[in-house]
Amino acid sequence: MRTKFDAYDRSSRITAIRILGIDPGSRITGYGVIESDGPRNVWLAHGHIRCGDAPMPERLLQIFRELAEVIREYAPREAAIESVFVNRNVNSAIVLGQARGAAICALAHAGLSVAEYAPAQVKSAIVGQGRAEKSQVQHMVKALLKLREAPPADAADALAVALSHAHLRAAPAVRAGKKPAGGRWTLAQVAALSRGSKP
Repeated sequence: MRTKFDAYDRSSRITAIRILGIDPGSRITGYGVIESDGPRNVWLAHGHIRCGDAPMPERLLQIFRELAEVIREYAPREAAIESVFVNRNVNSAIVLGQARGAAICALAHAGLSVAEYAPAQVKSAIVGQGRAEKSQVQHMVKALLKLREAPPADAADALAVALSHAHLRAAPAVRAGKKPAGGRWTLAQVAALSRGSKP
């Protein structure tokens, strides 16, 4: 079942690239849609796909189908997804990888380019440190997108992925792998680079 919150009928949206961010999960997959013209980002929608305890093949099909609906509804031009973080639980990583595969198939089927970012990379960009708590990510997403309240954790992670991609795609220095003095890029630094300023 897909749950969504959106502002798709907003008449004052900026004319810019539309990005779909995805936080994959075998039980809950979060998604977020933003529009970005570089330094400015506008929230359009967020939500999650709840798969419950269905057998894995059914969950994967549900992720594929419901993300396809999201893509048809919001027509993003680019997509970004979190990569798999392998910790001590290898089985969990394998299951997550299957959910990612279903999501990536939906994106590829729609002809979207797909960027992948490690969870620590997204947290560093949004919060400033790669081991940030989910509550910190939620708070920063709310602030950066000027939302009235913080989105649920899965949707906030997906919006964070979209925000990270919006800035990283526009900054050659970041794409080239260069490091700032502190060793980590923040969204403020990348936004400055995308405007041609010093971070």
